[in-house]
Amino acid sequence: MLNRLASSISSLLDARADGHALPAGLYTRSDVFEADMDVFFRRHWICVGLECDVPEPGDAAVIDIGKTSLILLRDDDGEIRVVHNVCRHRGSRLLNPGKTIVSKLVCPYHTWTYELSGELSYAPHMGKSFDKECHSLKPVNFKSISGLIYVCLADNPPKDIARLELAMTERLAPYDVPNSKVAFETDVIEHGNWKLTMENNRECYHCSANHPELCVSFVDLDFGFDPETLSPEDRAQAGEHLALYEERILQWTADGYPSAAIEQLVDCETNFRTQRLIISGAGESQTPDATAASSKLLGTMTRKDLGDMHLWGHNSWNHFMGDHAIVAIVIPISPDKTLVRTKWLVHKDAVEGVHYDLEKLTNVWVATTDQDAELVARSHAGVEDPAYVPGPYSPFSETNLDKFATWYIDRMRAHGY
Repeated sequence: MLNRLASSISSLLDARADGHALPAGLYTRSDVFEADMDVFFRRHWICVGLECDVPEPGDAAVIDIGKTSLILLRDDDGEIRVVHNVCRHRGSRLLNPGKTIVSKLVCPYHTWTYELSGELSYAPHMGKSFDKECHSLKPVNFKSISGLIYVCLADNPPKDIARLELAMTERLAPYDVPNSKVAFETDVIEHGNWKLTMENNRECYHCSANHPELCVSFVDLDFGFDPETLSPEDRAQAGEHLALYEERILQWTADGYPSAAIEQLVDCETNFRTQRLIISGAGESQTPDATAASSKLLGTMTRKDLGDMHLWGHNSWNHFMGDHAIVAIVIPISPDKTLVRTKWLVHKDAVEGVHYDLEKLTNVWVATTDQDAELVARSHAGVEDPAYVPGPYSPFSETNLDKFATWYIDRMRAHGY
């Protein structure tokens, strides 16, 4: 049965034309969704949360990924742990979804009790021969990369995450993400396939027509344009913008803030891109007027003119600015439903109403996420239509979508599909 499914999916992979969107079945079919969950959300590194989700010993957060449930927690020694949310007795869930505070992990079924390190400390009526040391909670492979928590559910995680870790450890150090706090968090269910969610985020071809709030501070030309379709005035403006990028990247780097683009998008296992982007307008932050939302800057930052340290992976996107950060995590729910969990981070000592206004802090990305949810739903409805034929990507504005589709096909084939 598995071989037949793999063969069926393989024919869809073979049908994808270079430079074009994916065949409909790769977005809509249940068997493809299950394969995606196995390949991309079990065998690859995925971002699931933040150290500051669990700031104090005893803080715990449950994260569900398909049928897998994880507990992200901080133990009694202040160390981050990630364990499976599965009791070693008869499999009961230990904690309910969401965040909580615990002194120990106690199974509600038969009161098997685990230390925050995962060690089984109490299992009543199991007899003298029972070995508690053999029944600790199952740990999960994870890395904290400057406060971003990545997990891999496979036994042998991809090793090429090392390049992401090296790049972001240096680039995120001044923001001190572990010592930030979550000022606001939203969960939005997009009615579309997770790949449509990621594709939508990887291009700004649609931005000027759909994201008026974001375009105050975000420059859509940063992700490609066709110079032949621009007026002479717009072409000159685009040239000036590219020249400004070269100047800013050199200056930022000279000042000790690495900024040039680093890409690992094809011929790899761990997919990511990072670059320091120019913020338009007032140039400080992604807010309604492009000025900083918080007067207390992140970490050791002393400047508001360092742009947007952008990072994306295959299930996340992030924007780190002097005053605050946006972290978005994508978790598939079904072939046509995707959770987008967005967190707004500020300095741990920043006080709402004193250092920042919550409406100003969240306005741009609340609006952008809602707008994107509508676009993804429209896209999914279109790929379900019998009239759908995969169209060509723009060679100027959608090159990263072409790379994502190529990477997706390659990784599926690498895992036997």
